Amino acid sequence: MDLTGDELAGVVDLFGALSREELGQALVELAFKRGEDREPSAFDAEIDDALDTYHLVAVERTDPDEDWLFPGPVAFPELVEDATDLPHIMDVEQRSIDRERLGEAAEVQFRRDTTEAVEAGDADRIEQLLDVSYELEVWAPVEVAEERDRLDNVLS
Repeated sequence: MDLTGDELAGVVDLFGALSREELGQALVELAFKRGEDREPSAFDAEIDDALDTYHLVAVERTDPDEDWLFPGPVAFPELVEDATDLPHIMDVEQRSIDRERLGEAAEVQFRRDTTEAVEAGDADRIEQLLDVSYELEVWAPVEVAEERDRLDNVLS
């Protein structure tokens, strides 16, 4: 079972937010409904990719056990087959977060990713981050024009 970033965001969006462990368990449940026997760790790479592409954003919880994952600025949450059954299967309450706090977490990640991409001279990643920068500013009350200029200057 291969899932896109939008599909992962769709699963998360059903609950508002999920921990990484909860998302892994939700994906195991979906795989089971499709006749597949998977472990939560089998989805680690897909979750990492969704975080890397800003389909998901991690926000530090007040108890530091594990971050919450929320649909990110580039996500168009999409429900996969049987996903609507998940709230009935999993014992997870609906969650929400203040948009400013969510935006701050995404902005911190974006600034870190910008620095890494510029230092590495990774043109593909820089182009991806340029696209994310516009989505991020529309999605949350953040300002990343300075980082966008840094990214643009590397490509110029």
